[in-house]
Amino acid sequence: MQQKRVLAIHDISCFGRCSLTVALPIISATGLECTVIPTAVLSTHTGGFTGYTYRDLTEDIRPIVDHWKTLDLKFDAIYTGFLGSFEQIDIVSGIFDDLKGENTLIVVDPVMADNGELYKIFPDNFPQGMKKLCSKADVILPNITEACLMTGIEYIPGPYSKEWIHDLLMELGKLGAKKVVLTGVYFNEKDLGAAAYDVETDEIEYSFHEIIPGYYHGTGDVFGSVVVAALVNGLSIGRATYHAVNFTAESIMRTKEAGTDIRFGVNFEIGIPKLLKQMGL
Repeated sequence: MQQKRVLAIHDISCFGRCSLTVALPIISATGLECTVIPTAVLSTHTGGFTGYTYRDLTEDIRPIVDHWKTLDLKFDAIYTGFLGSFEQIDIVSGIFDDLKGENTLIVVDPVMADNGELYKIFPDNFPQGMKKLCSKADVILPNITEACLMTGIEYIPGPYSKEWIHDLLMELGKLGAKKVVLTGVYFNEKDLGAAAYDVETDEIEYSFHEIIPGYYHGTGDVFGSVVVAALVNGLSIGRATYHAVNFTAESIMRTKEAGTDIRFGVNFEIGIPKLLKQMGL
């Protein structure tokens, strides 16, 4: 059987588990070939660290794709995460056009905001650019804040009502993607998780795990990478979300129990064998 190939387009932090240093090992561990286009190189991620180095690789992205086109490479999925500018959004949009085959799955994680606020590095109109990119995706992975910014629905802090989450999912479904995974969903103070919405069947599935106090860097990338790996391996959007919620939560718990500096990211590596078994791989 031909091995499936995923292209991950993210920045790479040399230290601190997030973006490509998370996507590459998780996706590869599930038996998929994970190719990468780094959008920037940082000495560490930007959460909690100071004095980090940053090199923008925007000028390198297009030449990489142009070379690949001469090799006639085929991709089963293209997965994008943090994009640092409108220019990168436009370039990635062009990559979708250039590299997408008839059955290529396009997954966009519109990383740009959290806790009700747009990241300070972005202009106020940045959500409109990300919204346009999401319109070309098959699957989008926004959190509550990003979902509100792209749909125009006013952000409110949780816990949420099922009616409010339902309405938010319906609006996200209008952006163009066939499937939506909304993270940061909780209806009480005990359980936190995600909602998986299949636009074509109009079905919504929820997955929850007991809330673990604290904020841990890179967990969104862990979650998204599991969703992508599961989908390309043939799992449904509901099952992919279920595995992503539990794998992410267990990685957080493992890190919390070890007392690891939260800036270093979560210990997802030890949990990979269990994940593969649960996914039937």
